[in-house]
Amino acid sequence: MNDSPAAPGDDIAALAKGGRTNFLGFLLRLAARLPFLFIAGRYYGPELLGRFAYAIIVIELAAQLATMGLKRGLAQQLAHTDQPHACVVYDGILAAFIASAVASIILMIFPQMMFPTGVIHGADWLLPLVIFGIAGADVALAALAYRHDVASTVHVRAIVEPWTISIAAGVLIFLSSRDGLIIAYVISIAAGLATALWRLYGNYGFPKGWRPDPAGLLGVARQNVPLAAADAIEWGSRRLDIAILGLFVAPYYVGVYYVAQQVASLPQKLKTSFDPILAPVITQKLAEGDKEAVARQVRQVGFWIIAAQTGIALSLGIPGEAVMGLVGPEFVGGTAALAFLLGAEAVAATAAVSEGALVYVARHRNLIISMFMLAVQAALTVAIIVSLDVLHWPADENRRQAFQAAGAAIGPTLALGLASVLKSNLLARLLGAPVQGWRWSLIWAAAAAIIVGYGFTMLPRTFEWAELVLGIPLILGTFGLVIWTRGFTREDRALFRRHGPEEPTLPTPPEA
Repeated sequence: MNDSPAAPGDDIAALAKGGRTNFLGFLLRLAARLPFLFIAGRYYGPELLGRFAYAIIVIELAAQLATMGLKRGLAQQLAHTDQPHACVVYDGILAAFIASAVASIILMIFPQMMFPTGVIHGADWLLPLVIFGIAGADVALAALAYRHDVASTVHVRAIVEPWTISIAAGVLIFLSSRDGLIIAYVISIAAGLATALWRLYGNYGFPKGWRPDPAGLLGVARQNVPLAAADAIEWGSRRLDIAILGLFVAPYYVGVYYVAQQVASLPQKLKTSFDPILAPVITQKLAEGDKEAVARQVRQVGFWIIAAQTGIALSLGIPGEAVMGLVGPEFVGGTAALAFLLGAEAVAATAAVSEGALVYVARHRNLIISMFMLAVQAALTVAIIVSLDVLHWPADENRRQAFQAAGAAIGPTLALGLASVLKSNLLARLLGAPVQGWRWSLIWAAAAAIIVGYGFTMLPRTFEWAELVLGIPLILGTFGLVIWTRGFTREDRALFRRHGPEEPTLPTPPEA
């Protein structure tokens, strides 16, 4: 195993390698997500989809808490432990399973938390059990990413889970149209957990002489409270709007909004898939006291993510009506919500990358900013929804609920923009170096992409297919071409070229 220190620039090269893998993962997620949305929208309908969406929000929040911050905290523990890494990893998975058991029992006793309408069917009782699968897979994939195995995350999240839920949902149309979405979701999570654990065993093996340490597990939980809260808040910032919306409008409109949110969340997956590879790189440089290197990493990755998310937002947002119409004609009304949510993902990139370092250098202040951002988002979302009711605008109740669904997307856009400013400024002060990844070339690239996209939206309705088949790749390609030629430095381009086996990577930290 290579114990020598990384050469200068190898940390950025490792991040670039992860970036290439993650962008491939995004394309695979896009290819896999659309069939599920098409099946769910066309065959199950907005109302069943809305009911499913609200239940999944509660389940995934519980799973976020059950990981106890180990998605990012595990890298720090492995970097500083004197125990065999396999033992630390399996302790983490056991801790996540114990927390999952507590969360599952609570939701089984109070299923109304998942289904506020009070209508509970037989298959609904299976749902809390997926918390084990989500939390266990998250910890296992974090352990694999610590050894720079990002491909496993892509394999599980971009291939196994989305294709499993798409195929299962398609088959279950003919067997259980009422419970099909929930059963398909359970099957997909189980498949993802099995794949992640198999990959984990292949990389770490089974720990020799491992004895579970309950006291140590409690210590892990206490130590990672700020990380767990930060993960839950970041996740919640992408779900709070739909949770609030579900309290004010009919499940039909929640279903429409859910589809818009699922499409818009695709760029966010690009950032979250960077977390596992960014965490060990940051913790390693912090252990060396090299704050300038950490700032450089945040600045570099921030630019990559801002550029990628902006390009994706434009390619999906400009032909938004065609994208939503692909799921079903009833979902075209969610186009405005889609536009706002895609904008939210673009402005959130700086906050998300800054948080990747703040959770290690100022975790409590980061948590305070995150909580403040979530409170602002909740206040804005409620204010927009309630104000439309108070004003009775529009007069037609169905149109008003459609407007409320679009308005609910404004709250996260403004709140995430505020968080980007606050978190990047705090991190820059702590590191003594700029961390903002913004480059003016993004404006030129966006302008070129908008011109190309506008031309496709002018096509007659009979050529709407061209917006999807030709428009999306050409918009994204135009944006990428301008960024590559006007935005990337020579060093950027060199890092994103493959060099076969000579490509520099970070050494795997040695086992104790």
